[in-house]
Amino acid sequence: MTTLRFVENLRDLTANVDVLLSDIWGVVHNGLVAFPEACEALRTFRRRGGTVVLITNAPRPADSVQRQLRKLGVADETYDAIVSSGDLTRLFVAEHPGKSMFWLGPERDNSIYRGLEAAFAPIERADYIVCTGPFDDETETPEDYRAMMEQARTRNLPLICANPDIVVERGDRLIYCAGAIAELYRELGGEVIFYGKPHRPIYERAMALAAARRTAGISPRRVLAIGDSVRTDLAGAHDFGINCLFVTRGIHAGEFQGVDALDAATVKQLFGHPPLALTRELRW
Repeated sequence: MTTLRFVENLRDLTANVDVLLSDIWGVVHNGLVAFPEACEALRTFRRRGGTVVLITNAPRPADSVQRQLRKLGVADETYDAIVSSGDLTRLFVAEHPGKSMFWLGPERDNSIYRGLEAAFAPIERADYIVCTGPFDDETETPEDYRAMMEQARTRNLPLICANPDIVVERGDRLIYCAGAIAELYRELGGEVIFYGKPHRPIYERAMALAAARRTAGISPRRVLAIGDSVRTDLAGAHDFGINCLFVTRGIHAGEFQGVDALDAATVKQLFGHPPLALTRELRW
């Protein structure tokens, strides 16, 4: 590869694609409003026989994610299924009955425990931590949790990270996510179990949901991931063996301001493993 260029239209990449695994936040909406052209692009792909699975590091179950999408104006017809890191975290909790957890996260994420017999305890008595994010992501940073993480480390508590994202776009701001606290805990020597991108289980779940909606098997060569994060979307797609369309309007927008093409050296510096193509925003 000598250069990596921008494509204007999703349709230029989907002639041999059966399944799209699309990120949500930064691709379909920015946390405040939906991106109409992105939604229409996914709907058009579905109308032409494709399958769309939204794959998200949201620390909530898929039905809660769906309700949020509806509030933001993303119609159900935009996608076939949703898989979230919250779904996988719920499985961990369900598979550890009799163990108590310290929950680190905002009250709005409480749907992650809905229907589970979850036992909660203060950090001094908990068997493990579930982190869905800062208590107040509007004002707090990971450093606000250093003392808490040091305390957890002295007890060798495993930390279950329900959202591996470091930051996410909310309107025109970047806010910290659970992944930032989890990385601090790892730096302190703590054990972290990540659920969500870039880790393999969420892709396996997404492929299973896609296969259930198609009459024939799915080849990884005919799957395209879409996302705006080098660390989660691009790395996860590469490690899973599928191509990725990288959307630059999201959390890396500042790095691509005024850029029309990238030479090989810049591609390696920015991405490590290059995406299939770049696009500023998703449109058909």
